Amino acid sequence: MPLDTARKSGATFIIDDRVELVRELGADGVHLGLKDMPIADARRILGDRFIIGGTANTFDDVKSHWEAGADYIGCGPFRFTTTKKNLSPILGLEGYRNIMSQMKEHGIEIPLVAIGGIEASDIPAIMETGVSGIALSGTVLRDENPAEKMKQIIKILQNG
Repeated sequence: MPLDTARKSGATFIIDDRVELVRELGADGVHLGLKDMPIADARRILGDRFIIGGTANTFDDVKSHWEAGADYIGCGPFRFTTTKKNLSPILGLEGYRNIMSQMKEHGIEIPLVAIGGIEASDIPAIMETGVSGIALSGTVLRDENPAEKMKQIIKILQNG
């Protein structure tokens, strides 16, 4: 079972969209998209012991999730990606800079993770915007050697 594997490796197990399944399985948390259950409702159901993350595309999304009790924000997309359907407007570096600046102005302190169409070569510039981290899938999974691609990405992050 994936949850057992996550526990043994010390990984955090986050389930996408399924709040009741998180509670039933005892996963670590849930990630909710903009059209999924509201963060505040998920917090009422799960309480404080579960991690709740939310998808954002604008500062208003970030502020709303923060006020509702989210633990982190997945913000994007950085650029066009085929991983998601119904893609929100593309942020690019300037979009992340603007959101991070507005967060600072409003005293909002919540981890913000960049996501969506990110390539290994983008990582240093994205991290310079002040985001807390990055999320990758396609750039790794489409590579001929995903394990080597991950090693390359880890080196980039360690040197950045």
